[in-house]
Amino acid sequence: MQSISETLSAPEAKAHLSDAADAYRELRSTFEAFRDANDQRLGDIEQRASADVLLDEKLARIDSALDEQQRRLDRLMLNNRRPALAAAVADPRQTARKSGFEAYVRRGDVSGLADLEGKALSAGSGVDGGFVAPAEVEREILQRLAAISPMRALATVRTISAGTYRAAFSASGPASGWVAETAARPETASQVLSELVVPAMELYAMPSATQTILDDAMVDVDRWVADEVETVFAEQESTAFISGNGTTQPLGVLSVPVVADASWTWGNIGVLNSGAAGAFAASNPSDVLIELIYALRTGYRQNGAFLMNRRVQSAIRRFKDAAGNYIWSPPAGIGQPATLMNFPVAEAEAMPNLAANSVSVLFGDFRRGYLIVDRAGVRILRDPYSAKPYVLFYTTKRVGGAVQDFAAIKGLRFAA
Repeated sequence: MQSISETLSAPEAKAHLSDAADAYRELRSTFEAFRDANDQRLGDIEQRASADVLLDEKLARIDSALDEQQRRLDRLMLNNRRPALAAAVADPRQTARKSGFEAYVRRGDVSGLADLEGKALSAGSGVDGGFVAPAEVEREILQRLAAISPMRALATVRTISAGTYRAAFSASGPASGWVAETAARPETASQVLSELVVPAMELYAMPSATQTILDDAMVDVDRWVADEVETVFAEQESTAFISGNGTTQPLGVLSVPVVADASWTWGNIGVLNSGAAGAFAASNPSDVLIELIYALRTGYRQNGAFLMNRRVQSAIRRFKDAAGNYIWSPPAGIGQPATLMNFPVAEAEAMPNLAANSVSVLFGDFRRGYLIVDRAGVRILRDPYSAKPYVLFYTTKRVGGAVQDFAAIKGLRFAA
């Protein structure tokens, strides 16, 4: 069970920001050392056609330190971005719900929530189905997920009240053309409409606590629930948005069929080949990344971002452009992403490592390309019996995801 965190005080917040500034300076300094070591390695290769083994080991250590410092900076910035729960709620109904929820979590008293949800005609409420958490808890969980999950930070996110999101879209617009002032107007082809259907799948977590902890009046119950489920939900969601099966999970972006970009059609993700199986091409390896950027149409490219895991990013750090400049740059400031050819890089550990035929790099306008839907309401069922002396809290939320614009995302497949 995770420790119960409290809201950061002003001095604590200032200390976290100071730590983040130190971590950022260390990251920049380490990248300078990485660049110097890699330049020396490349010089050795040019002079002796091979790199020094000790220098390779040194570069690997610096590269690992870069990753660790980036993770530390990410953690510190996440702690600073965590919102504080409201100290007071103006709406009397929300105040009553918060009090009822706290009584339910601490003592299993269902009377307050049952009466409120009965008046609201909530579906599925009651002891068997659990109760909907207060709006503040749900809002904090979603805000934290947005900060942790790379796809949530990139994609379009909508909240729905039904179990399925439906929207009509045009896969191909009507025909059009130019005509003279008095020329005949030929009939245009009918517009082809399709329907995007995104069902909300159920995601669950089951944090636990002892009754002694729950009896402690100093414990902030709302924050404890959010703290306990945020990491579990974020890890599960992040994986599903990349490789989910679309049946019991959201449909991941890499679960969509891929085709060579030259023969791309709607319903597929267009990909370019890297030039080598499971690796970048031996000569001019960064050229394919430039091709990937320009495979995307201008309207999408201006909001483009790269998506990959840390290992792939580690390989790309060593690449230079034709002018001898490194194409990867560390964050320009605290809280900003690293960039690749001036486009932001989002790290998703669920993205594949380099392997034969793997699509390990995505580039696109994910806000237009991928849709995440959240079914309103986080439901909690208190279970004091299954794991005595612990009290279990079966917490569920419903979330779905799918590609909504197949032209907005391109992939790099590591194949010859």
